Amino acid sequence: MTKYRTRLLFALITLIIIVLVGLGLVLGQLFKNYYIHSFNERIKIEMSLLTANIEQNGGLDKLDINEIDRMGDLLNARITLVDMGGDIRYDTGKISSINTSRHNEIIGDVVEDKPKEQSDLEIGGGYDLHYYWKPLIHKDKKEGYVFLTTQINELQKAYRQIWWILTISLGLALIVIILLGTRITNRYTKPIESATNVAIELAKGNYRARTYEDHIDETGMLSASINILARNLQELMKAKESQQDRLTTLIENMGSGLILIDSRGYINLINRPYREIFSVDPSEYLYKLYYEVIEHEEISQMVEEIFMTEQKVRKQVVLPLEIERRHFEVYGVPIIGTNNVWKGILLVFHDITELKKLEQMRKDFVANVSHELKTPITSIKGFSETLLDGAMHDKGTLEAFLDIILKESDRLQVLIQELLDLSKIEQHGFKLTIGKVDLLQGITDVLGILRGKAEEKDITLEIGQISGNMVIEGDPDRIKQVLINLVSNAITYSPNHGTITISLFDKKEMVSIVVKDSGIGIEKSEIPRIFERFYRVDKARSRNSGGTGLGLAIVKHIVEAHKGNIEVTSEVGKGTTFTVRLYKRFPG
Repeated sequence: MTKYRTRLLFALITLIIIVLVGLGLVLGQLFKNYYIHSFNERIKIEMSLLTANIEQNGGLDKLDINEIDRMGDLLNARITLVDMGGDIRYDTGKISSINTSRHNEIIGDVVEDKPKEQSDLEIGGGYDLHYYWKPLIHKDKKEGYVFLTTQINELQKAYRQIWWILTISLGLALIVIILLGTRITNRYTKPIESATNVAIELAKGNYRARTYEDHIDETGMLSASINILARNLQELMKAKESQQDRLTTLIENMGSGLILIDSRGYINLINRPYREIFSVDPSEYLYKLYYEVIEHEEISQMVEEIFMTEQKVRKQVVLPLEIERRHFEVYGVPIIGTNNVWKGILLVFHDITELKKLEQMRKDFVANVSHELKTPITSIKGFSETLLDGAMHDKGTLEAFLDIILKESDRLQVLIQELLDLSKIEQHGFKLTIGKVDLLQGITDVLGILRGKAEEKDITLEIGQISGNMVIEGDPDRIKQVLINLVSNAITYSPNHGTITISLFDKKEMVSIVVKDSGIGIEKSEIPRIFERFYRVDKARSRNSGGTGLGLAIVKHIVEAHKGNIEVTSEVGKGTTFTVRLYKRFPG
């Protein structure tokens, strides 16, 4: 693209050339007219002197040829005297370039036609002559004509000189004007070009562009204004980018799925949680009609309802996602701008699956606690009433019933104690008493405590592989409680003559405690639930053994409080293996 400065300079030079050429033509014509007028006036004066001399000397009849030749030489002109019949009385013939026949022809035409004008130019046939004639009057009688013929070489020479002078003068003027015009245009167009370039950069989004401010005139004010505009745009863009970043961060990390639908029903935005929850590809979702891509009929109906009523909608829905059903609380809000302009719909999906699970767990917990407390209390009450009704007088019956009442009381005490322990562990302010724990010694103590229970079923308790240093940082009492619960569970669910093995493995920064039994095993579908409160794999066996269903829940919470983890592998009919991993140095 041609620069603005070049185009402006070209336009100015073109205008100046046109003006100068026009001025030259006008001045040349004026000079020419002035010179011709002066020439004609001179010819008139010379003709008047010539005719006056001839008339004073007696007219055509008394011509003084010498005088006429002298005057022809003096005037540098050809003098021709003609009578009224057109005959030439005398001709000085001083201009050799004049063709005689043509000369006579012109004189004859003048005498015959008697024109009113007394001047003529002969420019045809290569001639450049000026004819001037005047009647010759003697004694108030026209005797003939006097013709004065001159070459106008001097006129042409003067005319050429005028054009040379005008051409040189106007050429120099043009050069000076071009130089001055170039400097002037540079001075006044450079700031404009710079401002234009900055404006182009601003339009491209480069808000760091600036122009040079070097004048205090209008162009300087323009540059300053452009720079102020650029700075303001840069600040606005920074604020916009910052706000956009905050908004994007908020939308992408809000934890709830979000979908934005415009007024025509096209999806304009889905955030990262929505993509992760529903496993959707943005390229298949964005800028498409909502009812073409949303698979769940409840959501499509909800959008239609908002479009029709223009009211907020809040619903709880259960949506199948892959192999599970998840609960969502969906908020639908119509977006209405200024002047009640319909903008679209915003849908927010809150995943309340965990809340529903917790609510169900709470219900199950209440039901289980009620059931677990009701059973021993019912037994104690029933046997007590039976004794009071007279059975206490039978010593054998009394001892049997009291023994049952004692066992049920112990079971009730264990249940309450474990509920208290679980409640304490789950409290927010629960703290461990960190100290040195010798795992090997702890396992030896636990096996000593539970050996009597194992001998009742002829179960062998043994310590398996031991590797490395088995002293870690932790709460000795809580870790001992973990070992007791795991080994006790293994005894409960192992058949007679079984084997329970406890091994310790050094894993660099961690220690693995492995409790392996040869019990009944656990179905794969039940493994995720064994750490729930009151959940039993074999309800009859665990209840008959005095189990409460809280042991593994307590184990899980204690291990997690130590920043460790617990894993379970099991095969039905072959046994179960619990693996507890704890850090050697407690991560505070």
